[in-house]
Parts: sequence; C-alpha cells; structure tokens
Amino acid sequence: MESNSPELQITSSSNSNSNSNIVDHNHPLYLAVSDTSGAVQIDIQLLGMENYTLWSRAMRLTLLTKNKIGFIDGSVKRDTYGAEYVKHWDRCNAMVISWIMRNVNKNLLSGILYRNSAHSVWKDLKERFDKINLSRVYQLKKELAMLHQGVSPVSSYYSRMKDLWDEIDSIIPHHSCDCDKPRSTLSICRIKGCWSF
Repeated sequence: MESNSPELQITSSSNSNSNSNIVDHNHPLYLAVSDTSGAVQIDIQLLGMENYTLWSRAMRLTLLTKNKIGFIDGSVKRDTYGAEYVKHWDRCNAMVISWIMRNVNKNLLSGILYRNSAHSVWKDLKERFDKINLSRVYQLKKELAMLHQGVSPVSSYYSRMKDLWDEIDSIIPHHSCDCDKPRSTLSICRIKGCWSF
C-alpha cells in the first residue's frame, strides 16, 4: 500500500519475513546504506568562534545533499510523522548528531553528547559560536590592508583578496530587507573593495 501524500511517501512491505514501513529515498527519514557515521566528513573541523561561519556553511551544504537539513533547522520533528516512524526519526537524528560530532573538535564533544536532538545541538553551537568576532574582523582587515601582489599572479592575488572580503562579509551580517538602502550600501562596499584591488 502506498501513500500519495507529498509530505511522506511510504511503502508498506508485508512479505512473510517483515511487516515494516520503508521510507522513500527522497524523504528526510530515509537513510541509505552508505549513510554511516563516517559518511559526512567535511574538511573543516569546528574549533570555535574563529571558524564557525565557514564550518556551519560547509556542514549545511553537506546535510542538504543528504536531505537532512530539516534535522538541524527544526523542520523535521520527532512527532511529525506519527508513532510508527519514531524509530526512523530517532535513527536519522542520531546519524545527523554523529555527523556533527565527526566534524567538531574533540573538546566540544561533551556539549553535543548530552543533547537529545540534532536541532538542539545546532542551536547550542550557533548560540555559542555565531558571534560577530570583532577581533577577527580587525585581523582580516589588517591582513587585507597588508596584502600585496608581489610576484604572485594577478589571479592568485585577487583570489586571496576576495577570500578575505568574503570572510569579512560572512562575519558581519547584512540587512535583510528588500529596500534599496542595503543594496546601495553593499554596492559602495564593493566599490571600495575594487579600489583596494
């Protein structure tokens, strides 16, 4: 029997050996055979405030490819799909927590282990490390001011400069309204960046 609900597509399997619900491969509760605790390995280990922004973006992208972003943003909750899918949710939630644990510094693990959900882990890490780190902004702006092309190719010089601009932009939040003022402010910042190039 198949459910045509766009929210959850589940096939009931009732052969002689099992009577279980199989979750469709496009559903957030689906875990592939390859989804093991070591399946998500990003090249950035969360150390703290100094690399939280970069780490969280990389982790979100990776979880998006696994269709598990809802576990960290809270949109896939334990009670969403009914009692018969609680074990599916528990297994997926535990897997997402293990993926986060594999990508953070070992000194941060104790705060993760005592959380019940990937969402609460994500909120806790965000609360602790997603701060405007003014000392990091100062360090980046100083590095930007001291940056010289020297003998390196223009493309390498520009790439390094753009990396610094992007990191500064990621640390300092921009206005999120649709009015023209934030856009013009951002344009002015980009023009100033071009002048330094």
